[in-house]
Amino acid sequence: AFSASVCSLLAITVDRYLSLYNALTYHSERTLGFTCAMVLLMWLLCLGVGLLPLLGWNCLRDQSACSILRPVTKDNAAVLAVTFLLLFALMMQLYLQICKIAFRHAQQIAVQHQFIATAQATSTRKGLSTLSLILGTFALCWIPFAIYSLVADSSYPVVYTYSLALPATCNSLINPIIYAFRNPDIQKSLWLACCGCIPSTFSSRPRTSSDV
Repeated sequence: AFSASVCSLLAITVDRYLSLYNALTYHSERTLGFTCAMVLLMWLLCLGVGLLPLLGWNCLRDQSACSILRPVTKDNAAVLAVTFLLLFALMMQLYLQICKIAFRHAQQIAVQHQFIATAQATSTRKGLSTLSLILGTFALCWIPFAIYSLVADSSYPVVYTYSLALPATCNSLINPIIYAFRNPDIQKSLWLACCGCIPSTFSSRPRTSSDV
């Protein structure tokens, strides 16, 4: 479940990046079948990671080798924590690229349509605040748990593990709420899923840099 949560956030980040980088061909390339295939592949990969302890990657024969993520060994827990930190660095790099593309698009639109600079700047700031909120929430929820997995062992009180794992678990609930309130594309999907319709305000609203 932890692996699927992190990979889902990474997939959303990559999707947001591609929607701006390949804006002209994005909707034709990202078909429903392609999206379903990628989600299925991601969940199968995460299922494989979750099954590793059952396949022998555990510390049941040597309790001293156990990490805080029992029955995962210390070495395997360290690999998982380092992998997470690398994924976080990748997400951060992608979000920086998203910001650069959003700024460039905002400047081009402002020049072509002679928009008021302050209005365009407000839209861009909204987009940056959304990205900062997502990335900051993700870091606050996950990084303490990842670092704790590197420095702690099975002798540490279990309450420490649960107190740090709980925010990481709740991050999977927080991020969809952030996206739902800040991203019109996801709002459209929620309207379709809940009531089978899309409000007229969405169809007439142009896509801006704040939608990332």
